[in-house]
Amino acid sequence: MDTATAPAPVLAKESGEVRRRDIALVALARVARSVAAGMVSIAFPYYFLVTLHHGAAALGLVYVAATLATALLSFAVGITTDVWGKRGTLLVTSALLPLGAVMIYASANVWVIVLGAMLGGLSATGSLVGGGVGGAVQPVQNAVIADLAPRTKRTFYFSLLTFLAAATGALGSLFARTVSAHDLFLLAAVIAALGIVPLWFVAVTERKGELRVLKTRKIIGQFSATGILNGFAQGLIVPFLIPFFLLVYHLPQAQMAWYAFLSGIIGSLALLAAPLFEKYLGFLRSMLVTRGVGTALFVLFPVIRLLPFSLFVYLIAPALRVAAVPIQQAELTRRVDDDEMGRALGTNQVARLVASSAATGVSGYLLEGALFEIPFFAYGIVMAANLYLYVRFFGKPRGGR
Repeated sequence: MDTATAPAPVLAKESGEVRRRDIALVALARVARSVAAGMVSIAFPYYFLVTLHHGAAALGLVYVAATLATALLSFAVGITTDVWGKRGTLLVTSALLPLGAVMIYASANVWVIVLGAMLGGLSATGSLVGGGVGGAVQPVQNAVIADLAPRTKRTFYFSLLTFLAAATGALGSLFARTVSAHDLFLLAAVIAALGIVPLWFVAVTERKGELRVLKTRKIIGQFSATGILNGFAQGLIVPFLIPFFLLVYHLPQAQMAWYAFLSGIIGSLALLAAPLFEKYLGFLRSMLVTRGVGTALFVLFPVIRLLPFSLFVYLIAPALRVAAVPIQQAELTRRVDDDEMGRALGTNQVARLVASSAATGVSGYLLEGALFEIPFFAYGIVMAANLYLYVRFFGKPRGGR
């Protein structure tokens, strides 16, 4: 058939069909990336703090640089996803994590390490339950899934893929028990690079937009406002959960790897519950319940400084924090126009990451001075404001719809 007259492929959201083959290929790529992310989530703080003998404040600055770089890349990715195309953007951005890991492995120079962390998006270590280190690839990957699944099934597939990412990221963290922190970066780079291969065979329906004022900018602005507070709260504590156990309880790397694995498994199971939360609670109530309970536990985390309790919070609270993330992602894609989806997802991530970077820099200095309680108390205040915005923006019948 002449390609000039071939009918355009039908979008999944229009046909009601799920393109399972392509979703499976994206899932394979995400699994490989998450295994690599699980490795570096353990390796990076131990390599930086123990092997290279830098302090917590310096670690915080590296996280800040990586977060800001990921925010800028996410903004660019959002634009190229809509204007250039999803497939090309997905392939290019997926190569950044293995490139960053190789740079960190190849040099002990702090500036090379910072650049590697910036390219790889190594700014979310401390909890694997969000699906590992997503970096700038997350907006375009979510846009691809939204293209491959109809609106009514997106929460399920966002939940399923995030579950796979969290579970395999937890498995990746187990490699930290037997492999040195330095060597983990090379192994992670190889695995993440292999994960790019399935993406070559993903058939994505391109619906390119134009650089113009966004028609759904009000909705994007509302989600971005909640993203700013959520990101600031995340930056206060999430990057320092693993360093907290290292600095306060002096847990060895092998032991911490087991706890990170358990946290990832519990978190992955919580992500599978997202469709049930959406069905029975709706979008808004799901956010309020899961993040409200998780916030209460995080506030108590530095107060009750007993190892069993700290481990309980580390295993449970991050899972509650991300349990409704697939619902939030699906809700955003439902409310914005198709040719603005990449920019909507990218802008949301930019808002979250820029705010996170500011909070991370502050927390690094507080941990350096052994002021462990302040970031967690501040987290509680910021998350309360975040949940208030959800009620204000989306407090309508049927969970904000």
